[in-house]
Amino acid sequence: MLKSLIVAMASNSVIGDKGEIPWKIPGEQKMFKEITMGHTMIMGRKTHESIGRALPGRTNIVITRQPDYEAPDCIVVHDLKSALQHCQSDESEAFIIGGGQIFQETISSADRIYLTVLPREMPGDTYFPEFSESDYEVIKSNFIDAVEPYHFYIYERIHEN
Repeated sequence: MLKSLIVAMASNSVIGDKGEIPWKIPGEQKMFKEITMGHTMIMGRKTHESIGRALPGRTNIVITRQPDYEAPDCIVVHDLKSALQHCQSDESEAFIIGGGQIFQETISSADRIYLTVLPREMPGDTYFPEFSESDYEVIKSNFIDAVEPYHFYIYERIHEN
């Protein structure tokens, strides 16, 4: 099973501000849905709460330290290892969808990164961690010229033989 990160960030690595995504990009949200549909999504509690519900057509796993936390239509676990163990045995790709703390914990072991980059800086309080691009090969690179233009990349980890 591939462990993939999927994230949108501003050019200054901002991914969130006060628990919200600080932009709305119509085509980007549709692309997120198409990529993750039918797969497992793993997220932190704050990310789940910012979404406000389980996203349909996908297994939603929420990681929290709160012992009695409940999230309707979601699997609630207390660490990343448990989240990965809850993935179906036939799952081909599990998606880490945020937030900052979960990305920080998984960036060094991600097999793939789906990265949307807005070509402008945004104010915010949550950032996507730095990663070594030399550890990855860019297998897709698109510039989407929309009302809110953005770049979309897919990075695949280079495995040494």
